[in-house]
Amino acid sequence: MSVSSNIFVTRRLPDDAMARLAEIGEVHVHPDADRGPDRDQLIAGIREADAAVTLLTDRIDESVLAVGQRLKVVANYAVGFNNIDVPAATARGIHVTNTPGVLTESTADLTWALITATARHVVAGDRLMRRGDWTGWKPTELLGIDVSGATLGIIGLGRIGRAVARRAGGFGMKVLGWNRSPVAIEGIEMSDIDDVCRRSDFVTLHLAYTPETHHVIDGQRLALMKPTARLINTARGAHIDESALVDALRAGHLGGAGLDVFENEPDLHPGLAELDDVTLLPHLGSATAATRTAMADLVIENVREALAGRRPPNAVGG
Repeated sequence: MSVSSNIFVTRRLPDDAMARLAEIGEVHVHPDADRGPDRDQLIAGIREADAAVTLLTDRIDESVLAVGQRLKVVANYAVGFNNIDVPAATARGIHVTNTPGVLTESTADLTWALITATARHVVAGDRLMRRGDWTGWKPTELLGIDVSGATLGIIGLGRIGRAVARRAGGFGMKVLGWNRSPVAIEGIEMSDIDDVCRRSDFVTLHLAYTPETHHVIDGQRLALMKPTARLINTARGAHIDESALVDALRAGHLGGAGLDVFENEPDLHPGLAELDDVTLLPHLGSATAATRTAMADLVIENVREALAGRRPPNAVGG
């Protein structure tokens, strides 16, 4: 590893992580902390980089990789890596890495925050109070649905899906599940996706994003769900056909939704922001100090090992 190694960071990490990266090489950070680099800025940064630290919103395709003649590693600051053309990187001898495992519990916690918030109109109630429109207790105001004793449907039973399921025991819930590969998990009744959608009071998504899981929740599956059901997504925005979701909510065919991720982040699909029965969060699944620090630790180790000519511990693909 050379002290002259250039590390391109598309979005500034916590200060301690930035200082530790600077011990490995010369760090160049894209200056727009709010939006991140556009395509031309991304290409310019990759062109001079030995290592790139990227986010899920950074599209690293074949044409971007082609300019990285010195590039040894693309270290994604995320557990997902569908923003990177992994086969193209592998063909060029470029490692792609992610940050698995460390954000499981924080994302599962946030999933439950959305479950309870959507069940009991927490955000709508907060808005009511802040507007000064509350006139006192009313027997019929903002009636929600019970979480305790309800049926929870989990689509995707990897680390995060299983962590969500463990928490359901405290609410005495029946848990239904579907997974792309067959699994048997104590306390979870496995079924097909349509049956999970049809029978659940809450449906929560915990899938990796692939072409096969694009719009896994579409208009047809939304129509299967109970009119009181809540749909939760802390995985990938494109799992849901957001146009169909807006239509279902407007028509009263779904009781509500809690979304931490969106199809075209940071942009919202037209209509979502106007719906009171939707809770919208700015991609906070891993947003605890401890989790973001642990993610940075993995990124730093992956960059260090790749620049030293070794296989990084969290390499994906070839």
